[in-house]
Amino acid sequence: MKPLRVLSVTLLCIFFYYAHAQESDKAASISLFTGAINYQGDLNPNSFTFKHSNFAAGITISKPLNRWFALRGGMNIGKIEAADKWNRDDLKSRNLSFTTSVKEVHLALEVSVLDFSTSRFTPYFYGGVALFHFNPWTYDKYGTKTYLKPLSTEGQGLPQFRDRKPYNLTQLALSFGGGAKFKVTDGFSIGIELNQRKSFTDYIDDVSSSYVDGAILQQEKGNKAVELAYRADEIPGGRTIFPDHGDQRGTPSEMDWYYFFGLTMEMKLNNLSGIFSIFRNNKAVAGQRCPRNINY
Repeated sequence: MKPLRVLSVTLLCIFFYYAHAQESDKAASISLFTGAINYQGDLNPNSFTFKHSNFAAGITISKPLNRWFALRGGMNIGKIEAADKWNRDDLKSRNLSFTTSVKEVHLALEVSVLDFSTSRFTPYFYGGVALFHFNPWTYDKYGTKTYLKPLSTEGQGLPQFRDRKPYNLTQLALSFGGGAKFKVTDGFSIGIELNQRKSFTDYIDDVSSSYVDGAILQQEKGNKAVELAYRADEIPGGRTIFPDHGDQRGTPSEMDWYYFFGLTMEMKLNNLSGIFSIFRNNKAVAGQRCPRNINY
């Protein structure tokens, strides 16, 4: 998490540095995002389904480079979850599930379709990179919250399976998306936005490739690892025997995605400075005292 915090602070400092004394159409702006987050992966193979999505929020600072291009960066946070009980019929019997919070910082180049300095409306799109942190967990059959990475459910990091490398909880992703915004006033606009993240990991959900030998997994990581690596035995009629080594558990050829969809509210930072100045001036005026006695 430390690199993510350092990058977040650095990003904010850079953008706030460029926020002062700009021309109106080149002034930096701050945008608040509220909406939903979901993911696509082994436990949710469908693209852009908002069923079982969760609340997400974020903040973005944009600095126009000219009338068409802007540099944007910020932070988002949300929670994603999925379970095979909501999955396709052929995958329900696997009975796996996960939940994780997602915290990210992102940096991208935004391109406006219309000249927003003269138009009250414009579609836009952007592309860039994101750095995100996740940590998948689930509830076991007794209702106990258990983090999945330490269990090496697919043999990650065990000496008997040298091809199964441990996954990092902080990862890079390609960041791209688009939206449309409407200018309410010269300094304030509202909009709608879809953000997509193509990650370079298949373990956001702790599911990727195949089962490993159950006896070795139990020996190295204990009963809990075996219990949560294979959960078909928890449902009525489910297979009770642990799968053979190499049996398919996930789809390693497809990396995980996550995405945001929601509303934005954007304000120019020079307008925000003006609001604070008015507040400070009003406070100063209110603090002035009138003389109690006047002699003529």
